[in-house]
Amino acid sequence: MFYHSKKLQYFKPPEKPDPVYAMKIQELIGGTFGEMTVMMQYLFQGWNCRGPAKYRDMLLDVGTEEIGHIEMLATTIAHLLDKAPVKVQEEGAKDAVVGAVMGGTNPREVIMNAAMNPQHAIVSGLGATPSDSVGYPWNGRFIVASGNLLADFRSNLHAESQGRLQAVRLYEMTNDPGVKDTLSFMIARDTMHQNLWLAAIEDLEQSGLESTPVPSSFPLELEKREFAYQFWNHSEGNESEEGRWAKGPSIDGKGEFEYVANPQPLGPEPQPPQPEAQLHGTPQNRQAQQGNGSSAPPVVQRIG
Repeated sequence: MFYHSKKLQYFKPPEKPDPVYAMKIQELIGGTFGEMTVMMQYLFQGWNCRGPAKYRDMLLDVGTEEIGHIEMLATTIAHLLDKAPVKVQEEGAKDAVVGAVMGGTNPREVIMNAAMNPQHAIVSGLGATPSDSVGYPWNGRFIVASGNLLADFRSNLHAESQGRLQAVRLYEMTNDPGVKDTLSFMIARDTMHQNLWLAAIEDLEQSGLESTPVPSSFPLELEKREFAYQFWNHSEGNESEEGRWAKGPSIDGKGEFEYVANPQPLGPEPQPPQPEAQLHGTPQNRQAQQGNGSSAPPVVQRIG
């Protein structure tokens, strides 16, 4: 059961409309690493969690917090779009285009940079949409909820790292004190969440429930252990040999890193199977195809 409080977690309204910046803020809502993604990712991980109750409770706590972040961003976008008529934007773009022509730059780039998201006016009536900064709809395939908590917590750390990076970039793209203030709160929460997932990974590993490599429940003797800790140099140059991953004990403590400067193929040249005659693919030769199945047409049963 979810309850909604009418008060926002945190919010400072923008000082002035900015429909172009509103389009950019959409990335923090419906982008690959936006708040919709982490919200759904954490909630589904929590709902699917079969481990200790503390992990389930924590996941649902953070997932629910992210719902509030979406509301904060949607409210910010509404303010950025309020009292921002298209005519005002067009006049500003016109002046910028004249300056671009006189200055020798590309007018097309100026026009694109000055354009608001038309869906904000046509589809949502000057409101936020569940999409990214170029209008691509949010997609459930963005989320990760595998049922393995160590794999999921690592994915969560990745999502929060990318999300904070994008929020910081957007912070640098505006001079509006209200927008900066709101973003500074969200950036701080991203700092907490990065630390949270690092702590959760440490906690999970110390509990003995999971360890590297994921999944730790798979018997190591079933993998070809001679290749498990080799670094293969697959490009020109050997600078990669200087890294921690190329020598010394492996991070999981179960092997020793080895640098392979000139890896060689371990399998034969592939010989693709010839296509079935009924599929009418192009074979190496017709004899090969005829020997790979009947070339007779399929039997069609007549009804009636």
